[in-house]
Amino acid sequence: MPLITDENIFALVAVIFALSFLGFWADKHSIASKIPGVVWVLVAGIILSNTGVIPLSAPSYDFVGGYIMPLGIPLLLYRANIRQVFQESGMVLPIFLLAASTTAVGAVVGFYLFDLGEIGAKVAGVYGGAYIGGMVNFVAIAEVAELNPTQFSTLLSPSAPVSIIALMTLITIPSIGMISRHFTLRDHGQSSLNDETQVEEDTRPQFRLRQTTAALGLSAAICAVGSYIGAELGIPNYSLFFITLITVILANVMPSQLSRLTGDFELGMVCMYLFFAVIGAGTNATAFADNALTYFGFGLFIVSFHIALTLLLARIFKFDLAETIVASGAALVGAAATAGVASSKGWKNLITPAITTGMLGYVVANFVGVAILNFLS
Repeated sequence: MPLITDENIFALVAVIFALSFLGFWADKHSIASKIPGVVWVLVAGIILSNTGVIPLSAPSYDFVGGYIMPLGIPLLLYRANIRQVFQESGMVLPIFLLAASTTAVGAVVGFYLFDLGEIGAKVAGVYGGAYIGGMVNFVAIAEVAELNPTQFSTLLSPSAPVSIIALMTLITIPSIGMISRHFTLRDHGQSSLNDETQVEEDTRPQFRLRQTTAALGLSAAICAVGSYIGAELGIPNYSLFFITLITVILANVMPSQLSRLTGDFELGMVCMYLFFAVIGAGTNATAFADNALTYFGFGLFIVSFHIALTLLLARIFKFDLAETIVASGAALVGAAATAGVASSKGWKNLITPAITTGMLGYVVANFVGVAILNFLS
């Protein structure tokens, strides 16, 4: 009998929010942020549930996974404007498309090289799509693959250190003479769009009751339609896929209207961290420890394959090294981290392409991941 039973709903909800708080705190802490907040949330949840503090399963967990998490996905995707990608990405866009293809190919090749067990096709699909997109895509493809909480945690946790290794590698490559001397590297230090100010303003939380309420209401409506479509087609496990697709369509049909919404991204992040908290709480530690190392090796192979093949293609087609690094980052570690790479290297006019192509990753990743899953199944 756990210390906090599944019937003690308020106490359990307090723990779930406390785990989410831990993740947000870690993301901003100078030392703790070396490990992504998601990992802190998952590991803390695993410890609490496997030591008898909270239960391994509870109706509260099911509610968060079934209702709160889907509500967060549209909130995170209201800014996925494909038109903006084409207008602002320049040469980074075609390089990104090649880089994303190498990620997908790496996932398929790795499937045949690694013993991933009976869920091997699901692992390849989730990793292939999630590296191109991000956590939103990881969650959506995992639902399509019908992963249980333990499988979800076991896949998610090893992917975080792999992403860190990929990020460090991308930052280091331009400084390695035996690699960089084979590429052209133009000056990307000027930015006519004042990208740094734009990024700072975009990440400043704003909550206006009318717009925030509209953002939540629209998200609920999108979830209702996406779930209905999945149920009517007899594939309810694809509901998050349809929710993502509907949101992306709206984001490109009515971008100016959605851009006026406030608090959407912040609320979406809260929903996702609550979901990660219950995933950690529902994870069996024994199964997690048995499989995590294999998945870490698989993820590391995908990243290595991606970087090597992307650099080879860049060499063949004479792409600029800075644009290649940014495009590669967008297809491996997401928009925010890639913008950080561009900023740290002084490539100011590549910050906006990093963000826009990273957003495109959110759009295409679900299709890629599901395609890999179906191809290997």
